[in-house]
Amino acid sequence: MRNGRLVLAAVLGLSLAAPATAAADAQPWRDARQSPDRRAAELVSAMTLDEKISQLHLQPDAEHQRFVPPVPRLGVPGFRIANGPAGMGPADDKPQKPATALPATMALASTFDTGLARRYGRLIGDETRALAHNVSEGPDINIARVPRNGRTFEGMGEDPVLVGDMGAADIRGIQENGTIAEVKHYAANNQETQRQSIDEHIDERTLNELYLPHFEQAVTEGHAGSVMCAYPKINGVFTCENPALLQDKLRDDWGFKGFIQSDWGAAHSTVGSANAGMNLEMIDGTWYGDKMKQAVLAGQVSEQRVDELLLPRFRTMFAFGQFDHPPVLSPLPVAQHDAAAKQFAERGMVLLRNEHAQLPLDDRAVRSIALIGPFAPQAKTGGGGSSAVIPTSTVDPLPGLQQRVPGAAVTLDDGSDPARAAELARTADVSVVMVGDNEAEGKDRPSLALDGDQDALVAAVAAANPHTVVVVKSGGPVLMPWASSVPAILQAWYPGQQDGAAVASVLFGDVNPSAKLPITFPAADADTPANTAAQFPGVDGVAAYSEGLQVGYRWFDAQGRAPLFPFGHGLSYTTFAFSGLSVRTTGDGATATFTVRNTGKRAGAEVAQLYLGFPAAAGEPPRQLKGFSRVELAPGQARRVTIELDARDFSVWDTGSHAWRPVKGGFTVQVGDSSRSLPLRAPLARR
Repeated sequence: MRNGRLVLAAVLGLSLAAPATAAADAQPWRDARQSPDRRAAELVSAMTLDEKISQLHLQPDAEHQRFVPPVPRLGVPGFRIANGPAGMGPADDKPQKPATALPATMALASTFDTGLARRYGRLIGDETRALAHNVSEGPDINIARVPRNGRTFEGMGEDPVLVGDMGAADIRGIQENGTIAEVKHYAANNQETQRQSIDEHIDERTLNELYLPHFEQAVTEGHAGSVMCAYPKINGVFTCENPALLQDKLRDDWGFKGFIQSDWGAAHSTVGSANAGMNLEMIDGTWYGDKMKQAVLAGQVSEQRVDELLLPRFRTMFAFGQFDHPPVLSPLPVAQHDAAAKQFAERGMVLLRNEHAQLPLDDRAVRSIALIGPFAPQAKTGGGGSSAVIPTSTVDPLPGLQQRVPGAAVTLDDGSDPARAAELARTADVSVVMVGDNEAEGKDRPSLALDGDQDALVAAVAAANPHTVVVVKSGGPVLMPWASSVPAILQAWYPGQQDGAAVASVLFGDVNPSAKLPITFPAADADTPANTAAQFPGVDGVAAYSEGLQVGYRWFDAQGRAPLFPFGHGLSYTTFAFSGLSVRTTGDGATATFTVRNTGKRAGAEVAQLYLGFPAAAGEPPRQLKGFSRVELAPGQARRVTIELDARDFSVWDTGSHAWRPVKGGFTVQVGDSSRSLPLRAPLARR
């Protein structure tokens, strides 16, 4: 933990003065030389029952929205919680303060770059602390079971290995400077429809192989200080009062030492939630306020149990230095964070199609640009709901292009009249059409189709100008019936506040695209795993996860269905080749080594992906991502890449022993640049 200078000023009731010797003797938890566990125990032992209960729930009022008040008598600072996961969203402040609006975490996942994820998280953690808050609610690492989910943009895709690696790195970054990361939503929070009541029926194997591993990684590798329990029921039990999830799995099996906070109104009981181990109730004290005191006085909840609920949060705050050096309001390094936001956006854009090398555009040859579409007038800074950031500034698409190509005439049309837009496109050297969606918390999309006349707009412009580039600003997959009729498609996701500058950099080749899809793009709405009403949104309040392990690309592979664009797909302005795969057993695991070569004429980065096929008797999908490596290469340069596999990679969840079981038999290792482009293949026998 970084040692900052002792903060003496009191800001928003959060700060504590340096403990004098006498104060430390009277209040030993002020002694920073002691362990966080001991300090937390000493503090709780000094509290009255009323003080303890006051610390179990948020207490919003006229000045605060997401706040646990201080206990001045004991030197307990106030505790302020901010939304994430793509920058500091709605927090304790009234009104909400501006922060850097980063590209959506779906864009971050597309980078397949854990180092970049850590930098992304560090920026969020730094701004959360600078804006005087203790917790950033993020990252959101729920698996994209249903692409129509209104919060798809907040997550990191459909694969638990990718989500786990990227999420753990993001968490480490958030927590580097003393901000607590709160990973969410635990667990299987996969739809917005009936989200507060839906009962998800998930078999034990599917739950443990698909919907829990990345949360385990967030705890064991990311060392998340907090976990948010989610709205839904799983197999009949609400997650915030589910001892199998909160105690048995999270604490006993994974060793989680932090605190568990409910989602906004996700608690449904006092005794049940307390016994399951939910530590902090949000929004208010509906269950953990007066009802908790009554339960204690009636003997339904012991005061010792109340102590046990308090200890993890206080221990975490002590461990993160939030008692000794509470966060204080500080200015944001706006210019520095603007530059970072631009780079994150550039690195997260996926080049889906680029026929006849339409991109990059040549700024010496392009003299006129028709900038068209409903997502062309303004920057798309993010999705809607609790993740919405008020940006410190924005770069809209028009000024972004004008600044990049000052010698070209750029004409803007909002695309509301496809015929008019087509006429404009016909007179331009290049047409750039910006389409997209507006995902938001609280509602799922009725379809993956672009709304309004966006499809007709793209078709009309593409027919008018053969040099048409489509930039898609969406939170997840969208249908593209026009895909084969346009030469270039750039998936920009929600680019954040540097939208215009970042898109221009990629279009004109200042940045060579290297991102890959973290989620499959289907060709039709029906081409998704949960494609019946019983599966999504559910019937009579029950969502049946009957697709089992077949989620995302696993389903497409198992069903022999061709996607529009597969998981892991992404092009570059250069080309790459794979060769020389060698696989050997190493202890309980294996090591795969291969060569990646840049066969093109410019520097670029390739994301090498390793997929593992299990023996047929194991009952697994045809192939699963088990590792990846982003490799930067100069033209003509080659590099040997090594990806390690451990025993867990060769295991399945055994419902008889309720544990991971290694599988024996013949495996297949495949390596390439997407789940459907795997030129290297090698057998591997496990005995």
